[in-house]
Amino acid sequence: MSPYIAEIIGTAILIIFGGGVVANVVLKKTKGNSSGWIVITWGWAMGVFIAVFTMGQFSGAHINPAVTVGLATAGLFDWSLVFPYIISQTLGGLIGGIIVWLSYKDHFEATEDGPTKLAIFSTAPEIRNYSSNFLTEVIGTFILVFGVLYLDAPGFTNGDGQLLSSIVIDGQEVGFGLGALSALPVGLLVLGIGLSLGGPTGYAINPARDLGPRIAHALLPFSNKGSSDWAYSWIPVLGPIMGSIIAAGLYLLLQ
Repeated sequence: MSPYIAEIIGTAILIIFGGGVVANVVLKKTKGNSSGWIVITWGWAMGVFIAVFTMGQFSGAHINPAVTVGLATAGLFDWSLVFPYIISQTLGGLIGGIIVWLSYKDHFEATEDGPTKLAIFSTAPEIRNYSSNFLTEVIGTFILVFGVLYLDAPGFTNGDGQLLSSIVIDGQEVGFGLGALSALPVGLLVLGIGLSLGGPTGYAINPARDLGPRIAHALLPFSNKGSSDWAYSWIPVLGPIMGSIIAAGLYLLLQ
């Protein structure tokens, strides 16, 4: 499978699980209505787990532009592949958002509140203070990327059972992304970030997780949609990128 297709699929899987669990919790007349933050954080963690478990062997399962930029900054990923990866991840986020809407279409219509519907596609702060919100996203993504750079795991095996520590993309050997941690550790890492640091902003920690579905929200036809809140949209894009660069810089400093 092409690594770019794998990034599209992996990021779509992430949003189907993550956006889907938010829809289940916040939309009216669902089985999981009002089941709370713990359910949401577990849903996102499982989305990461499944995306990494299925797509790690093909692309490294970055599923996050911040991870891609962080690995490239640390010298562990080729810069020439960064832009195609980010485009693939954003497209996957868009597709995942559309699939969540299709799955919960009747419940979107049963819910009147526009901001509640937007929460399924993108993040928003509980207290809108752009400087504080930006810092929260920087910190959360720093923890994610620092974990990606330091957690150790055996990696994936190919069809013959051979242990893989890297993959070849466009003729170049590159390290895994989130896949280097194996599926379970990275899922637990994201779960911990959500539980501990997710309260202020909803822990985007991933530009494609926020921007792709936010574009889907802007394009999809449903009633009482309200604003896509583009005024806030730069926070979950630039904050995670900054956090990933800082994590990579510290990683290089400590080598």
